[in-house]
Amino acid sequence: MSSPPDGGGDHVVPAAGGAVWRHAQDGGTEAAVVHRPRYDDWSLPKGKLDAGEHALTAAVREVGEETGLAVVAGRRSVQTSYAIPEGTKRVDYWVMQAFGGRFEPNDEVDELRWLPVPAPADLFSHEQDRVVLADLARTDVPLMPTLILVRHGRAGNRSDWHGPDDLRPLDRRGRLQAQRLAEVLPVFLPVEVLSAPAVRCRETVEPLAERVGLDIRPAPELGEDGFAADPEAGLALVERLLAPRTRPGVTVVCSQGGAIPSVLMALGVRAQGARLYPPCAKGSAWVLGGRPGALAADYYRNFDPDPDAPALR
Repeated sequence: MSSPPDGGGDHVVPAAGGAVWRHAQDGGTEAAVVHRPRYDDWSLPKGKLDAGEHALTAAVREVGEETGLAVVAGRRSVQTSYAIPEGTKRVDYWVMQAFGGRFEPNDEVDELRWLPVPAPADLFSHEQDRVVLADLARTDVPLMPTLILVRHGRAGNRSDWHGPDDLRPLDRRGRLQAQRLAEVLPVFLPVEVLSAPAVRCRETVEPLAERVGLDIRPAPELGEDGFAADPEAGLALVERLLAPRTRPGVTVVCSQGGAIPSVLMALGVRAQGARLYPPCAKGSAWVLGGRPGALAADYYRNFDPDPDAPALR
């Protein structure tokens, strides 16, 4: 990591990109690297965030613009930073699987190469790209998730609701959280959407299901009451949904704060610091892949715009 040059101050320029991979004909893995004629360098596809953008959607957008490839987001990779005249450039990377599209030379990238993983380090012009490709070569956790556990959005205060608690709907903030989920989660290629019985759970994933053209199926085993009554049934469903897939894609399940932390702890996800349980804020998501002992578990507190991204006008 580099410090900003003199005069750069503490200004952060956020960017995002991808460690894009595909299956090689010999059964191995290949990674995409690009040549940028403006800098005459070999690097990973990346670019700056647009106004009001989350880094994850920016990463997928920039990869598509620079490479022409259709990609699906995988586990979170590393974050790099380095000095630029404006201050510090921060780049968030995700693993991404290529499943279609075709490269065409463009103004930003004039050549794309597929390299075996682990890739030869001498091609790369920048040390930070070597760090990202080293992360792609890890074998202790899977590259791609298969399950996303979403906690329902905000639904006001229980004390202010006079009907059955399962009928308590999302409030204004909760509906906004549901819209943000619908904007970001498609990058993981949802193939199923499930919901616990509570109305606020279903309402949280309704915009997503509509956007990706899927029906919402019931998952009573992962509601608070269902999980408390039979945790083994809930964990059996989670184990099934975590099974490796032959094609990229995830199942999205919306549940409640009384179930998700218990599921995570059963999978080996532990709390940090003074917390008793893994975090599970309303409107948050855990993106999971693998099995206990070899589990990739990425926590997204929310999908609000990146605080360092340019402001919407």
